[in-house]
Amino acid sequence: MNQTGTRNEDHGAEAIGLSGTGRVFWNLSEPVLCERAVARGEARLSVDGALVAVTAPHTGRSPDDRYIVREEATEESIWWDNANALTRENFETLKTDFLAYAGGRTLFAQDLDAGADPAQRIGVRVFTEHAWHALFIRTMLRAPETAALAGFTPQLTLVCAPGFKADPERHGVRSPTVIACDLAQGLVLIGGTLYAGEMKKSVFSYLNYTLPERGVLPMHCSANRGKDGDVAVFFGLSGTGKTTLSADPARALIGDDEHGWSDKGVFNIEGGCYAKTIRLSAEAEPAIYAASRRFGTVLENVVLDGETRMPDFDDGSLAENARSAYPLDFIPNARTDGRGGLPKNVVMLTCDAFGVMPPLARLTPAQAMYHFLSGYTAKVAGTEAGVSEPKATFSTCFGAPFMPRHPSVYGKLLGELIAKHGTECWLVNTGWIGGRAGIGNRIPIETTRRLLDAALSGELAEVEFRTDPHFGFAVPAAVEGVDARLLDPARNWPTRIDHAMTARKLVGMFSANFVRFEKAVDDEVRAAQPGMAIAAE
Repeated sequence: MNQTGTRNEDHGAEAIGLSGTGRVFWNLSEPVLCERAVARGEARLSVDGALVAVTAPHTGRSPDDRYIVREEATEESIWWDNANALTRENFETLKTDFLAYAGGRTLFAQDLDAGADPAQRIGVRVFTEHAWHALFIRTMLRAPETAALAGFTPQLTLVCAPGFKADPERHGVRSPTVIACDLAQGLVLIGGTLYAGEMKKSVFSYLNYTLPERGVLPMHCSANRGKDGDVAVFFGLSGTGKTTLSADPARALIGDDEHGWSDKGVFNIEGGCYAKTIRLSAEAEPAIYAASRRFGTVLENVVLDGETRMPDFDDGSLAENARSAYPLDFIPNARTDGRGGLPKNVVMLTCDAFGVMPPLARLTPAQAMYHFLSGYTAKVAGTEAGVSEPKATFSTCFGAPFMPRHPSVYGKLLGELIAKHGTECWLVNTGWIGGRAGIGNRIPIETTRRLLDAALSGELAEVEFRTDPHFGFAVPAAVEGVDARLLDPARNWPTRIDHAMTARKLVGMFSANFVRFEKAVDDEVRAAQPGMAIAAE
């Protein structure tokens, strides 16, 4: 292949078997990648200079098309109940066909680092068929110094070729879309989808497999740091407020999505942010809004005005999952070193569409492990076909699709770290109160921010708490600046009986989901399950 650009000439495209008539452009800069993407018709520019791409028909991840090679090296270490298996034979056939396709095309290669902590970071090499994909992954990971590229040798390699279509019969997969992960060899093949998030999640999945072996907890969370150096991490599924709440002007942002927690502290795995933009506004989320309207940002599935090229963040016609990828330093108070100390607070975010969880609760370590393994949030009616009322979603460790090992591995690590460092744990509901979605009211973001500030600052240390009769965790009776009625969900419902019946329904869902983990936890965690033992309706 014709290869140009700064690279390790002793470890180029041929290292994974790429060869052919194609061309590889190595480690192009952001402006050059942007120029190439526009010239090739892959994307357009917004009025602000952001690069805007459309990924239809895939506007989100394809978990059913993600595979892990199943062989002796992974047989005992992967949680196969949660993973699609691909045989070594099928993977090698797929790899041969994949590389033959890619070898005849123009590719853009980026050599990048994953992990802000030098002791834990890995080198990641990404080959992409599209220039805008190269810009995206360059934004999301961390670019090494130019001088380091001549000796760069990756531990993980990704090949992203949306134009390649898998053959289900030949390759042993479900559809033409495929994300095939060879964890033992450090190779991921992504075909049949333009959705760029598959690349970043593939990197995260690989680290979720390797970091626990080093005693490091990989986390699907955001993290920030207070003025006094106190670090907080925010676990949460998509739509619960991870990115929004961590971008706090009073606290320095460490990262918005993927981190590791070692005995030395928290470190960001990425070098960029990936925020949802649907209904994004300058009033509610000024930092993210400003970052999304800059040159160097990549917007996915955001509608542009045909004449002005002004982004319309309220228009979800292309995708409710429209996204903005921007460098971490686009957030004014971000820590560009991506590192913080040991967490003082762990916050677990849920968007409860049933309207029965309080907006803030304090968790014991056992309760924290229970809710970490549960990974609860709820989908709102209308977000998916057939969903006519709130639907509970449980994604263990708040990121099940990217956690290849059994949840007990991550849960055990979390429990040990919390116990060792005396970390305070909280549960925050960013969803509804006073009734389920469509009947009750969404908890105002200003209220959530005030409650979080009170929790993280230590203000609640001397406050009286009550025990929630359904979930068993401690809820503050009063917080300065917050209507006390909001702290007790039952007081906001038309009747306490309606609240109790809905709460019992949700408790039953928690219990049914946790059955699969009961043998993997100790008695204290089993006893932390929500129950109805405490009376007082």
